[in-house]
Amino acid sequence: MNVEFINPFLESLNNVLSTMASLELTPGKPRLKKDEKAQGDVSGLIGMVGPQTKGSLSITFDAALALEVMQRMLGERPNEINEEVTDMVGEITNMVTGGAKLILGEKGYDFDMATPVVVSGTGHTISHKSDGAKLIMPFTSDFGNAHIEVCFDK
Repeated sequence: MNVEFINPFLESLNNVLSTMASLELTPGKPRLKKDEKAQGDVSGLIGMVGPQTKGSLSITFDAALALEVMQRMLGERPNEINEEVTDMVGEITNMVTGGAKLILGEKGYDFDMATPVVVSGTGHTISHKSDGAKLIMPFTSDFGNAHIEVCFDK
């Protein structure tokens, strides 16, 4: 897995959450992921296709962190994951991927982005449609955890 492809997504997640929600996440140690089980309660998944590669990205939030981000971004705090929260997670997924696309574009990589899909519920699964290894990067905060998964064919 090419770190040149991964770091823009990590950088973009931190940028989006610090800008939009005044929230800082602390990165953990990346590892390869072998299963499809999500590490949180609500996930945004987006596919990417370009001339150099094909891949997908998912961002999974613990419910408490997703609700805190909702409060900070929109001034609303529902009691549970609802349609507004899943819409927000989809938009965050879109913004993170768009930010990474800009960074990667400066390095000569180009790809088109699909519309994000959001899945929620304890024990939900995330199916990456790429053949490459799945890298998972954990993040911690005072409000819960988030995980980015990135999978590219190359």
